[in-house]
Amino acid sequence: SYSFVDIDKIIENREGSSINNIFKNKSEAYFRKLENDISLQEIKKQNSVISLGGGAFQNKSIRRAIKSTAISFWLDVNTEELTKRLKKAKKRPLLFKKNINEVVNKIYLERKKTYNEADFRIRCSFLKPNVIVKKILKLYENSNN
Repeated sequence: SYSFVDIDKIIENREGSSINNIFKNKSEAYFRKLENDISLQEIKKQNSVISLGGGAFQNKSIRRAIKSTAISFWLDVNTEELTKRLKKAKKRPLLFKKNINEVVNKIYLERKKTYNEADFRIRCSFLKPNVIVKKILKLYENSNN
């Protein structure tokens, strides 16, 4: 019965533009400010599942708000699997026209320490989505008891 909120989609809808175009035409700093404001607004709401973009949890304000009011899950995927998935993606501005293997490894290593601050880590590389959902639900229900 919870609503699902995708922060990146909210940003794209509000801006009438893709994240790629926002990065290209207005800057990463502009995007991060929107991401911060919208994320903090959505985190205050009750009964929702929020999908943050990959860099959002790096933001101290967002991370602090999540830690104080929510339960967080790091859906961890190894860099090989990430690279395989992201080779097909056209909507990742930090990967655009770059050596994907190198950039994915660099970003993963930079973010791993912060991602470890999530309440739960689920290693998802070889799991089907329905198994991941069951794990999330079980962890969530156990944390509320």
